[in-house]
Amino acid sequence: MSATRSPSSTLSSRPQAEQAGQPTPRSRSRVLWFSCVAHALHDGYTDMIYVLLPMWQAEFGLSYGALALLRGIYGGTMASLQLPAGWLAQRFGHKAVLASGTLLAAIGYAAAGASGSLVGLCLALALSGSGSSTQHPLASGAVSRAYGLDARRARNALGIYNFSGDLGKAALPAAVSLLVAFMPWRHALWVIAALGCVVAAALALWMPSIAPGNAPAKGPASGQDRKRRETSGTSATGNNARTGFNLLFAIGVLDTAVRMGLLMFLPFLLTAKGASTPVIGTALALVFIGGAAGKFACGWLGARVGVIGTVLATEGCTAVLIVAVMLCPLVPALVLLPLLGVMLNGTSSVLYGTVPELAPADHTGMGTEKAFALFYTGTIGAGAIAPVIYGFLGDHIGVQGATLAAALTALAIYPLAIALRAHLVPGKP
Repeated sequence: MSATRSPSSTLSSRPQAEQAGQPTPRSRSRVLWFSCVAHALHDGYTDMIYVLLPMWQAEFGLSYGALALLRGIYGGTMASLQLPAGWLAQRFGHKAVLASGTLLAAIGYAAAGASGSLVGLCLALALSGSGSSTQHPLASGAVSRAYGLDARRARNALGIYNFSGDLGKAALPAAVSLLVAFMPWRHALWVIAALGCVVAAALALWMPSIAPGNAPAKGPASGQDRKRRETSGTSATGNNARTGFNLLFAIGVLDTAVRMGLLMFLPFLLTAKGASTPVIGTALALVFIGGAAGKFACGWLGARVGVIGTVLATEGCTAVLIVAVMLCPLVPALVLLPLLGVMLNGTSSVLYGTVPELAPADHTGMGTEKAFALFYTGTIGAGAIAPVIYGFLGDHIGVQGATLAAALTALAIYPLAIALRAHLVPGKP
């Protein structure tokens, strides 16, 4: 015997999450993968500048200081506009702002390809950096909101998201290097800009919109999370959560400083061991490959063994491995570099995954985006400032002394991480 289903029975058979306006597994997956594509593109846009610097030096007759300024223009605009990107998302929606920012970044590189002067190139890089400022806070915020307050799944998803950025850092610079072998660098930039326009259109048309706010997914686990927040006094609006976020922010800034300090001095350390230029290039590739694996692996690890334990392990191992690379002969040092890359980059995955837990709520429901914007402003800003500080230190105490200072900076994270433990939701990893 069969009966025709009534509209009400059909409605009741739909997933409860869809009826309640919560993201479905399919929409969560789409948010994650579109965010990963955006992350890969924008991080690739950021790092392909290194490939272009020698060409700009030859064409415009620039000094090394001027080349550093070009890189600083892009990174500076990207860092300074993270918070305004969050404010725009409150008004126009995260998907619209992310797609528009991606288009703006692509237009900036197209303008760089059309520029005939150094001033035009600087303006084009500032335009592209402004567009890229939207990606980190909005894409990471979208991923965290799609997975709600389920800490394990959110950290896993953010680990995948962070891993995608490293793929972009490897892919786009390599693509530009290949393109300039067959065409002028200006034409190569137009090809890469066209790719950005395609990604922007895909984001605008097919990326799902997730309602603002730190709304947890339905189910027993999220109910327990809410109860823990209430009983532990770590609600997102409380002073305790704000203190926890400040500690997390400080850890992120110092972690970035360690990474930038080591990368600045690593070529000089290897040169002193007798490494040639090709060997140094290979060594940096080993670090970056390890870093890509570290972001993914430590995001997975942090969801299982805990945020604090993972941070303490990665920072401690970072300090030990930095000293080991300093003291070892060339070949053993090269063997250690992939593992050092895992530790250098791995911490960031668990830090980013903890931002939603400590994000302050506000009446707009965009607390997560604001928290990510502030966090990325600090880490990207540290990435710009730390090499300058370590550089001055290296001038006074030498390369090995400054590298040792980077290792000690990693250990300085220990008391901050231990203090952060009290501000995390009890029972969460």
